[in-house]
Amino acid sequence: MVNGTNYNMVFTKGRSCQTNLISFFERVTDFLDKGNAVDLIYLDFSKAFDTVPHGELLLKLDKMGINRKIERWIGNWLKGRLQRVLLKGELSSWREVTSGVPQGSVLGPILFNLFITDLGTKSGNVLIKFADDTKLGGIANLEKDRDTLQEDLDDLVNWSNRNRMKFNSEKCKVMHLGINNKNFSYKLGTHQLEVTEEEKDLGVLVDHRMTMSCQCDMAVKKANVILGCIRRGISSRDKEVLVPLYKALVRPHLEYCVQFWSPMFKKDEFKLEQVQRRATRMIRGMENLSYERRLRELGLFSLTKRRLRGDMIALYKYIRGINTREGEELFKLSTNVDTRTNGYKLATRKFRLEIRRRFLTIRGVKFWNSLPREVVGAKDLSCFKIKLDKFMEEMV
Repeated sequence: MVNGTNYNMVFTKGRSCQTNLISFFERVTDFLDKGNAVDLIYLDFSKAFDTVPHGELLLKLDKMGINRKIERWIGNWLKGRLQRVLLKGELSSWREVTSGVPQGSVLGPILFNLFITDLGTKSGNVLIKFADDTKLGGIANLEKDRDTLQEDLDDLVNWSNRNRMKFNSEKCKVMHLGINNKNFSYKLGTHQLEVTEEEKDLGVLVDHRMTMSCQCDMAVKKANVILGCIRRGISSRDKEVLVPLYKALVRPHLEYCVQFWSPMFKKDEFKLEQVQRRATRMIRGMENLSYERRLRELGLFSLTKRRLRGDMIALYKYIRGINTREGEELFKLSTNVDTRTNGYKLATRKFRLEIRRRFLTIRGVKFWNSLPREVVGAKDLSCFKIKLDKFMEEMV
């Protein structure tokens, strides 16, 4: 049995979809690398923000020791809200709203976070939350492993029943990972979970082989659609127009959470780079220049180099920045410290599988350890980026 880990990464400073995915799949890829079968269970609440019951929410706030005046203020803020429905030109009567946190407000997400904080606290496996999306994962070699996962799943169902928050059973799936996976079945209450081979996880397409090729294809498709719209809709071919549009509208599709899903195969790296090749070739005066020359003229890095830069920024946040608590679990400082090194040298770890070698916590260590002391010793993230960019510009 795996020691239980419970993460809550919703509406919290320094937490994001990317940190959520890295924290969860660090454990998953480590399990796989050690020869284990792993089962992932994706859970989704039905209309989560609209169904938080006010009575239970206020009771939880009281148990947490929230100041009574603040608690009463929140209660008064939630009460007295009315709503009605317009259907085919006909209006219903006004009804009082007795559940849900007001969306579009600052306090609403905070209240939702507090409401679900006790979800899965008894889990014996890895459980992570982000808004209404919850993932449960663990080793699934033997039937006793399967029973442990099912017990955790039953505990989550019991929580949802106690708190009047229902799971959308049609959207809840199980994914089997590992070549020796026995494909155990699981139930969400009385509903048997459907098996999926790929699932969109916080906007990233994860498949049961963990190669990330499907995500690369999806990112390239989205980016090419936007690039096509720019080509057809913008008459100017000046770099002052096209480069900002590319940076703002196209490149984000190629780099969303890419520190988690960095491409494993050369063919996928080429697909991603081709989008930037096309974009830079659209600019007047760049048509006949080599790709490397175009990048120098436009002040751009290749996407491969940008991913490496992003890896180092992520590592800085984990080791010296705002995510140091998670960094202590993901990275270990090397005990073999040489005064000639950068002072924050990380321990290297062994791996067996390619999916593990390509994961951030493994692939990023070598380059991080090669950075000079003045780069990793930067006093803050902004200073680190400036020094890192200068160092990478001098790279061959």
